[in-house]
Amino acid sequence: MQVDVCIQTPAGSLFFFTLLQRNFHCQEQNNCSWQLQTTLRGRTSQMDERTGWQPLDYVKQYIDSDLMKLIADCTNAMSLGNSGRSLSTSVDEIYHFFGAAILMSCVSYPQIRMLWSNALQIPAISNTMSRDRFFKLRSNLKVVIDYDVSEDKRETDKFWKVRRFMDRILTGCRLQVSPECVSIDEQMISFTGACPFRQYVPLKPNPVGMKNFVLASVNGLMLDFEVYQGTLAIKHLSETLTAGTQVYCDRFFTTIQAVDHMLKDDIYLTGTVMKGGVKQAMNKLSNDKTLKHQGRGAVSTVTRADGKLCVVKWYDNKPVVMLSTVHSEQPEDTCQRWSKKGKKYVTVTRPSIVREYNSKMGGVDMSDRMMTVRTKKWTIHMLMHFMDLALANSWLLYRRDNQENGTPRKSIMKFLEFRMVVAQVFLKNENIHLPPPGKKSQVATIPHISVRSSAAHLPEMVALKNPMRCRAQGCTGKSHVRCMTCNVHLCLQSERNCFAAFHTGQQGLFQTGWKDRGS
Repeated sequence: MQVDVCIQTPAGSLFFFTLLQRNFHCQEQNNCSWQLQTTLRGRTSQMDERTGWQPLDYVKQYIDSDLMKLIADCTNAMSLGNSGRSLSTSVDEIYHFFGAAILMSCVSYPQIRMLWSNALQIPAISNTMSRDRFFKLRSNLKVVIDYDVSEDKRETDKFWKVRRFMDRILTGCRLQVSPECVSIDEQMISFTGACPFRQYVPLKPNPVGMKNFVLASVNGLMLDFEVYQGTLAIKHLSETLTAGTQVYCDRFFTTIQAVDHMLKDDIYLTGTVMKGGVKQAMNKLSNDKTLKHQGRGAVSTVTRADGKLCVVKWYDNKPVVMLSTVHSEQPEDTCQRWSKKGKKYVTVTRPSIVREYNSKMGGVDMSDRMMTVRTKKWTIHMLMHFMDLALANSWLLYRRDNQENGTPRKSIMKFLEFRMVVAQVFLKNENIHLPPPGKKSQVATIPHISVRSSAAHLPEMVALKNPMRCRAQGCTGKSHVRCMTCNVHLCLQSERNCFAAFHTGQQGLFQTGWKDRGS
């Protein structure tokens, strides 16, 4: 790589900035403005199509009834082939399964089985699907008939067991309009169970799992992805981008070869880079000792002879080397950085390339924070991860559409509430509704003892699917019997007559020993 040294003086910096302006002015006029206009037109068109959409409509871009039918058919076929008996599951039951799984992810219980316990059960789940049926489906869930997959396919695609599910989610991701600025980063699908495809990436919050290369917008919307199978995917991810797009990535992806490959398609790359990847440029840049002597904020810059590539070395706590085909050192600004020595924030000069990189990276990390999966089987773990990806993308689109339509902030659902709404629709449970914020369901008040002992009280049998808790003090039982006058449920059995004790004031006799069963 040929480089020209940019002299580190105000005049030299101005010269370098003018040089970059000359090289990119035409491209910015012809490509970037066109890209921005195209993006805005595309987004406006999509927003018009999504007018009046509910949460489920956003999710249907990624997960639809055809995908659920595929899962149901493959699950039945594989269970029949393996055990000689079909699970006889249906599309509705697969919806129920995923609805229950989504709702479970909203509640942090130490064990999933606790969701069906008497004390902690969630009726929306326990009334729709039994515990044993849920685990039976989870153990046998399939998205492909194994016997139909050739040996060549199994050797070339490590993730053939979940490929069809991933491809459907990927189709939904690629339907979205690509913005002007995107980032490419690696995402760890955290998994510590038995799986031959696990990777270890140090310094990651979840260093063990499957590696996924993701193309995302600045706000975290995933536009494309490729699960790692031994080769880098930056060229593959850039194939879906339009001319004029600016791509930001870290040093894992940034190479001179990648820069030149993208420039052929008028795609501009910016990212941190390893010193070994730009050896000729490093020979022209100021060394670490010189920059350290100049202090925090010192900058050294070189440009390639063709004027299409800039390499910047910036000294903060330590040297940072970056390259770009669209940004340079100028215009500089300042930022607040923490000083360990002075134990206070100090003002540091920052080049333009660093500012733009920091503001555009982080979309993949933002999406990561919205995902949570718990299972010991890698195939189910992958399905749940990409289900979470679909939900995260759907909510980001829902939030963006509502913000651009002027919807008040308080009226836009948070991500957790969005997940719960989708889960309830999947479960098709009409008895569960989200209460308004700050309001609690009313509980019948217990009348005073004078009212209970004076008036005539008659019991009635209430036709409830589940018995209600007995309101007698000290009793932990449940009952279908209700007092017509007091409007409270009370036990009325031969071994315990809470109904009589409640109305005569003889409560407190039932502290322990009663079985939790309905009257």
